[in-house]
Amino acid sequence: MSQPIRIGIIGAGAIGKVHMETFQKVGAEAAIVTAVTDVYLPLAEQRAAEFGIATIHESPQALLEDPELDAVIIGVPNQFHAPLAIEALKQGKHVLLEKPMAIDSGAARTIYEASQASGKVLMMAHQMRWLGINRAIKARVENGDLGSIYNVKTGWFRKKGIPGWGSWFTRKDQAGGGPLIDIGVHMLDLSLYLMGNPRPVSVYGSTYAEFGPKRRGMGTWGTPNWDGYYDVEDLATALIKFENGATLSLDVSWAAHSASLSEEPFIHLMGTEGGAALVGTNGCFVTHEDDKVVESEIAPFDGEEDRVLLSRHFIDCINEGKQPIASALSGYTNSRILDAIYESSRTGNEVKLHWD
Repeated sequence: MSQPIRIGIIGAGAIGKVHMETFQKVGAEAAIVTAVTDVYLPLAEQRAAEFGIATIHESPQALLEDPELDAVIIGVPNQFHAPLAIEALKQGKHVLLEKPMAIDSGAARTIYEASQASGKVLMMAHQMRWLGINRAIKARVENGDLGSIYNVKTGWFRKKGIPGWGSWFTRKDQAGGGPLIDIGVHMLDLSLYLMGNPRPVSVYGSTYAEFGPKRRGMGTWGTPNWDGYYDVEDLATALIKFENGATLSLDVSWAAHSASLSEEPFIHLMGTEGGAALVGTNGCFVTHEDDKVVESEIAPFDGEEDRVLLSRHFIDCINEGKQPIASALSGYTNSRILDAIYESSRTGNEVKLHWD
């Protein structure tokens, strides 16, 4: 048997804790979290005691230079994703990177190129791909039940959910944007995955800030900093066109006067032979038979929870030298689209995407 993968975690906050809990479920025979660091060292010390982590490093650089580590998990504010991921790859470490890939597409490209040059695994931690209902929908797509998917509508409307007003969450130079880059990237990533990753060629979008600047619409996630500021959007909408002629509409908000009954994420996939819908964790398949509309429930796949499956896949990719499902290219593609939406909103024009 191969030796367990030795993992270091940069960022001991909420998301870092989730990864620590998850790898305990994965099991020590496959992977062990052996090191942790955080800008607030007492928190790293607390997590080390809580999860039996052997080594506490005083800085991310010290952790990345640790020769005893095989892989790192990066769960820190968006602005630090690129420098830490690139340095990790240079140090010969595999990387599990939280979303979004980077603060903008330029930084995302540097990560992508570094991963290509390194020969190491870089995987995006998009856990929604691994939910039982989404795996079941993906299976229906791959089985041909939907035929060719030509139109998708997706989104996530939060009515009162602005996180950490004034903190890094609401500062464009630190987060890269608001709900579009925070929760919109989840829906964009999942939609592209279910569609079979068609190549995007043009984007038209708009963003709005009608709540945050007025200190309205605050949620419960994150710690407010009332001495800070808010310069990101609180709602975004976009239409994305693909090389194969398909279209995707995306709508997300942190705060909005949305009259929808649900604040759960949704996707509607429309294909030539059938359609599938997702609302929260509920799925539905629809087709026409003898001029009648026939709808049926899509049952979620059984198995381990989403983050455990994601983490096992990361370890498998390291051990087997294979490309992860949520690859560096998928992260870069997401970032290209997000940047294009912001640019389209700024200029009022459609943005063409060119790929070299």
